[in-house]
Amino acid sequence: MTSTIKVNTITTESGSTLTIGGCGKTVALASGASQTGFGRTGTVDWQTGSIKTSTFTAANGEGYFANTSGGAFTMNLPAGTAGNIVSVVDYTNTFQTNALTVAANGSQKIGGVAEDATLSTEGQSVTFVYVDDTEGWKNIQDSTSNVTGAAFICASVSGACNTLTTVDTNFKVAIFKGPGTFTVNSVATCAPNNVVDYLVVAGGGAAGKGGSAGAGGGGAGGVRVSPGTSTGCWTASPLGASPAAALPVTATGYPVVVGGGGPPQSSNGNNGDPGSNSVFTGSSTITSAGGGGGSGHCQAADSGGSGGGGNPISPSVRPLGAGNTPPVNPPQGKNGGTGYPETGGGYPSAGGGGALAVGADALTPYNNNGGPGGAGAQINICGNNYFWGGGGAGSAWTGYNGGNGGAGGGGGGAGQSGGGTGATNGINNAGNGSTPGQGTGGAGGINTGGGGGGGNSSGPCAAAISGAGGSGIVILRYRFQ
Repeated sequence: MTSTIKVNTITTESGSTLTIGGCGKTVALASGASQTGFGRTGTVDWQTGSIKTSTFTAANGEGYFANTSGGAFTMNLPAGTAGNIVSVVDYTNTFQTNALTVAANGSQKIGGVAEDATLSTEGQSVTFVYVDDTEGWKNIQDSTSNVTGAAFICASVSGACNTLTTVDTNFKVAIFKGPGTFTVNSVATCAPNNVVDYLVVAGGGAAGKGGSAGAGGGGAGGVRVSPGTSTGCWTASPLGASPAAALPVTATGYPVVVGGGGPPQSSNGNNGDPGSNSVFTGSSTITSAGGGGGSGHCQAADSGGSGGGGNPISPSVRPLGAGNTPPVNPPQGKNGGTGYPETGGGYPSAGGGGALAVGADALTPYNNNGGPGGAGAQINICGNNYFWGGGGAGSAWTGYNGGNGGAGGGGGGAGQSGGGTGATNGINNAGNGSTPGQGTGGAGGINTGGGGGGGNSSGPCAAAISGAGGSGIVILRYRFQ
């Protein structure tokens, strides 16, 4: 049975405390009724059932969720009197793209200025209180932090040459073109999201330099890549079976070393210098070996991530350099080409090995021209279908052409009749081999891990140089949202 008491005033019988209701009971203000005298504690009633998507007029004591994902609009403040309060928050974290304009009523002010205010920071939330006609609406709370659940990795990079770029909407790539640190600032609460995919490419080897002969192309830097567990960008390593998995990470800093390419060789008959290793020191250390230097005519080509190309100088040829040295699974690179005995006066040398193909020798079908460099691997980890780790081409001497560089930054070989073409399908182009007798080999592409192209000279003069190896790169990819 419900009963009703009708009175105008309730007062205490004695003392200063009036108690309404009892323990465990609820005292309710009837729907539609208003209250006075209690004052406001600085809070608002949030209008969760009415998300704003277009221009509207706010009411005193209310807070609003503004969704500007479909475009910018305006919140008109009510006519203010002292103590009025209005709040608004960026509902979809899109104020930085489509700003919310806050307009005062008539000639009233916002922060002492009779102009509109603009909220343009992602995730911003603001509370205004009307103070008086001098200052008008004052902002008493402005939060520009966007606090969300940690569903994914948050990371940063250090190093002057290194960048953090968003690709494929939900993924970021940290691109290291020089040394630095990949710092995981926070991890996800979901363990499967705490992984990074990697591409680690070492510096390419320089080519050898012939003296009255050709010289072998430099081997590409080793290429190691995870299978794409976190990115869905590729389902298996293009380098072969049993690819290493994406690496789990924790909230810490991970050092990155990017290997340089072997410097150009200017001394007749000497091998090119090898490239340097690239290293990502993650939960497991991923090391890609520098490419082997190409043969001059004094010794065998060097081994490395990919091996340098051999040289045909008679009476005994200079052998190729072995790839995948030291060995990893799947292999990080291939052998250089074979230096077969000289047959036609052009002393054509073999190409350096690439990530996916051995360097070519200079016989059939290249007819005593310099051997092309071995092809690198096409890997799209950064939103581009670049090739990585192409071998440098071998050079040729009297009457013949230098070889072409392998896909992925391989430099072109020098030739007296024509220089070979450097590869153009990497993140940077490789150099072409020059044509004159004292020919300079093309340099491997910067940050491709490409091998340098062979140089030559028509006598003891050391004016020409071999192609330098291209520097390496480390790319890490992870999901951030």
